[in-house]
Amino acid sequence: MDIDRISQEIYNNIKNANRIISPYIHKTPVEYSASLSTHSNADIYLKYENLQKTGSFKARGALYKIYKVKDRVKGVVAASAGNHAQGVAYASKIFNLKSIIVMPTKASVSKVMATKSYGAEVVLYGDIYDDAEKKAYEIAKERGYEFIHPFDDPDVISGQGTLGYELLQQLPDIEAIIVPIGGGGLISGVAIALKKRKPNIMVYGVEPENAPKMSVSLKEGKPTVVEVKPTIADGLATKKPGKLTYEIISRYVDDVVTVSEDEIAEAVYYLLERGKVVVEGAGATSVATILNEKLDLRGKKTVLLLSGGNIDLTAMYRILLRGLSRTGRIMSLRMHVPDVPGTLAKITSIIAQHRGNIVEVLHDRTDINSPAWYTMLKITIEVPGKEALDRIVEDLKKMNIIILE
Repeated sequence: MDIDRISQEIYNNIKNANRIISPYIHKTPVEYSASLSTHSNADIYLKYENLQKTGSFKARGALYKIYKVKDRVKGVVAASAGNHAQGVAYASKIFNLKSIIVMPTKASVSKVMATKSYGAEVVLYGDIYDDAEKKAYEIAKERGYEFIHPFDDPDVISGQGTLGYELLQQLPDIEAIIVPIGGGGLISGVAIALKKRKPNIMVYGVEPENAPKMSVSLKEGKPTVVEVKPTIADGLATKKPGKLTYEIISRYVDDVVTVSEDEIAEAVYYLLERGKVVVEGAGATSVATILNEKLDLRGKKTVLLLSGGNIDLTAMYRILLRGLSRTGRIMSLRMHVPDVPGTLAKITSIIAQHRGNIVEVLHDRTDINSPAWYTMLKITIEVPGKEALDRIVEDLKKMNIIILE
């Protein structure tokens, strides 16, 4: 594969792609983050691509690819966990083409419904993207439609590269960027757009620990299949990077790091509480990188790419609970309490004194592990912080209550 020639062709196409798709996308904002800058000792900016049409960057690549094929095909087929699905459905509607989208059966309900809202026919198949992709190729062959690959296609990569082109206009003196990696199409396009103009810009990738296909592939020296475990960053859950994206990333990306599920959840929670912005798990991985000091970016003007905002509300609810628990704002206490009248009233009074709010109470007098004349109580409470919780526990122990670990 002549990666230098292909990369140069992609770079040459990015400006043209930007001109073509500009009428149909938003120029998403870039804003300075004082809190993340202080945390990392760097100048941190957020690129809000979660505010893009269809809720993610995927609209860029889909629009350019479908523009290129619209006059020679009667329809398109795509496989996606959600964001590429919406991008292709949206682009097909813009250019008056029929579209069939194959989505994993575990795709979020909100992404399935959003895809249908753009007029696409949705087929649910397989557990992850790779399963859906095989089915999509079958349908494309049966119908005579064009398969729109989500990442391993020069035109798609050129479309995603418009994000880097746009970013250089907004922040010409950028020194580093952190980009989420699924199949690698976004970081490939962004890296080419930035590095061809300013080779000294540092381009970093991030992916979930539960789907580390690019990290493993770079260590192995070739595109490698990995086991994908369930991840909050479902948009990044692919088994293997593309052949083209692997080559581009090997050449133009400076490093790839991974983040855990707890770290991703923390980043989603952080962006919602501190930034007042909704970002899906995949899009929040760049922030998770900074919050957990995965890279040394001290003194560098760095952009964190928030690649999408299409998060299912049920997933958001679980993440919020996880975040509140991690920060000591909501906790469940299990305890053995004296089984006498008035005990529960005294416990709730102590919680109220420290500004705690009771969410749930489970009182189990049949618990066989409770000491004689005691009963088991599980109580979930909201508290201002860990210090308040510590004071509640301290006061409860003074009542001869046995706090269970």
